[in-house]
Amino acid sequence: MPGSEKELPPQKVYPLRDIPVPSHVAPFHSDYTPGVPIALDFGKTSMRIGLVNKDSPTSVFPTVVSKSRDRKRNKMLILAGNDVYMEASNNKSNVKSPFDGQLITNWDSVETLLDYGFSHIGVSSPNGVENPIIINELLATPYMQRAGMYQLLFEAYNVPKVVSGVDAVFAYHYNTDSPNGLVIGTGHESTNVIPIVDGSAVLTYARRLDWGGNMAAQWLNSNISLKYPYFPSKISPQNAEYLVKDHCYVSTDYQKEISDYLTLETLEEKDRVIEASFMEVIKPQKTEEELQIEAEKRKESGRRLQEQARKQREEKLLQKEKEYEYYSALRANLEAGPRRDVLNSLVSEGFEDVEDFTKYLSGLEKSLKKARRQNALTGDGVEEEIEEPPSFPLIDIPDEQLDEDQVKEKRRQKLLKANMDARLKLKQEKEAAKLEELRKQEEDKKWRENDLNGWIKARRDRLTAILLSKKERKKRKEELSNRKSRTAQQRMKKIASLAADNNGKGDSNRKRRGGAVTIDNDPNDTFGANDDDWAIYRAISAGDDEEAEEEEEQELLEIEEALLEFDPTFTIEDTYKRQYDWRSSIVHRFLRGPRPYDPEEQHQAHQIHLNVERIRVPEVLFQPSIAGVDQAGVAELCEDTVLRRLPSMTGFSGDQQQELLQNVFISGGLSYFENFEERLRREFQSFLPVESNVVIRRVSDPFNDAWKGMAKWSSSQGAQTSYLTRGEYLEMGVDYIKENAMGCVKL
Repeated sequence: MPGSEKELPPQKVYPLRDIPVPSHVAPFHSDYTPGVPIALDFGKTSMRIGLVNKDSPTSVFPTVVSKSRDRKRNKMLILAGNDVYMEASNNKSNVKSPFDGQLITNWDSVETLLDYGFSHIGVSSPNGVENPIIINELLATPYMQRAGMYQLLFEAYNVPKVVSGVDAVFAYHYNTDSPNGLVIGTGHESTNVIPIVDGSAVLTYARRLDWGGNMAAQWLNSNISLKYPYFPSKISPQNAEYLVKDHCYVSTDYQKEISDYLTLETLEEKDRVIEASFMEVIKPQKTEEELQIEAEKRKESGRRLQEQARKQREEKLLQKEKEYEYYSALRANLEAGPRRDVLNSLVSEGFEDVEDFTKYLSGLEKSLKKARRQNALTGDGVEEEIEEPPSFPLIDIPDEQLDEDQVKEKRRQKLLKANMDARLKLKQEKEAAKLEELRKQEEDKKWRENDLNGWIKARRDRLTAILLSKKERKKRKEELSNRKSRTAQQRMKKIASLAADNNGKGDSNRKRRGGAVTIDNDPNDTFGANDDDWAIYRAISAGDDEEAEEEEEQELLEIEEALLEFDPTFTIEDTYKRQYDWRSSIVHRFLRGPRPYDPEEQHQAHQIHLNVERIRVPEVLFQPSIAGVDQAGVAELCEDTVLRRLPSMTGFSGDQQQELLQNVFISGGLSYFENFEERLRREFQSFLPVESNVVIRRVSDPFNDAWKGMAKWSSSQGAQTSYLTRGEYLEMGVDYIKENAMGCVKL
């Protein structure tokens, strides 16, 4: 893989396909011939209909019906087939299928679809449809389903005779004349394994897996919703079906391939980027002059931010200085007093005991030193030299000897003198910090020159400690963001307890130092003026030490720079940023593939990445438990049928078994999966004897072979004796059927 992001070529982007709008109205054919059988493949997603003397179905259209009201004419419009998607204003929520699962539940819609199909193939008989009908049905179809279809054909269309069979068996019959074989029919709602013995489908030994194209699309859609919960576009069921069809494939070795699918090398080859359509917002192109003006504004804004940060650091440093002076004076006073008075004084200041006070003061001293050091290194503070100190003649004169204007001037001089003293002290401390830093650098250099291995070990140990500290801080922040976590609840209890204690103290017990201290001259806002306020402040801010985090980050960078320079075993790949780079994140590779992600980029915000889903969805056919289906997979069903069930069948010989293994066919929509035949061949070889020879093929045209098989079988002798005539229907009722070799049996 290329070493830098600039060298990475853009990935190929596939559009999120939807149902295409027909470019023209479906034609009405005029070559209709009465008496010629009509083959009708009534599928859940599409219907294929045509006279059997044609090479292919005359009309193919989706099995959907839509109802909408024409407001201009105040009439209800019923659309079917391709006409549903020709109407641009038609709401997709009104598009309905006559199926609920595998079964037909809306027979009015079935009649509408049959009207649409018969009219488009040119049926023009005045007395109904004067053609025999060959129609498909479910494997082991329920009695009411077959009865409803026969009633509709005989009573609504007056057809002369009807015969039905299983579509997978029709597809097998079209692709081979071998009397013994095995067909695996992958339908929209289920997958069936049907043995063919002596030219007839043996339904008593057939097996079914309740997983088909619709379940695969739904499962993929749910996985995408979990993977991208805030995706701006909705993935419709039709979109999901196209994703399964266009991008999924069967893995020949699933466990091996899934183990390294999310490596960068594999993703470069197999990751698919799918982009949903959206309205792109075109940003106006700016002139060179406008860009220069914006650049100047950004620079000025940066300077202002730097100045504000400098002032904030100075204010923090001054505040810490004052606090340190106060507590240092308190410590000096306490050292000379009795122990009881010392403890009472500490409790009044918000400390538990002497140890707590000492710990806090030590931490404050360390924090102050670090702040001084940082201020010295960043170059902040006072740099100008004061050539001649200003004079403050009124400071030492009592107020009684001054008039009103001189008193005001005296106050101003006091403020100026305090400010100047603070600046001078800050400058001295800064120079001392620089000297201290130079001394430490010199000592560190001598240590490195005299004991390089020890120096490297110490740096690595410190680096490990910082990383652990960052990890713990991140974990704590995550816990604090969850109200129900134990850490967050303990923190809230502490705040509530401290606030209650603070509110319970009367004003008479409040000890103020420094007189009336206010913020922005607001007499009502006196937080910090009371010494007890510092106790609450310390307790609340203990878990949010942003300063410590910044200092750790700075120290981390310094250690990594030193190790990169002097430790030959420490490389750029070992740095903190590289370890948390997108290339190292398995979550990033799963969500965004082998490229960096920019959430502000409009195209990337409307893209999904299919990687492991490409093989996980088809793998459910072999391991249904992946999707929570408690059934055997296709390979196990085939093994049970070939090695256990069929050998127990009376008259089934070893020669027939060998012939059956030479004619294994896969039909239906899921047979389009790449590598399906190869994977199934490996599964067969795993349970068959070593010398067994198995031939597995996909039918020549999974989309139309069922219809072509009907057309081919219509001219056979078996078809002529299998028709149920209208007279037989009227005489014997819907309970009467004629069994045939294509899978129509009475159960």
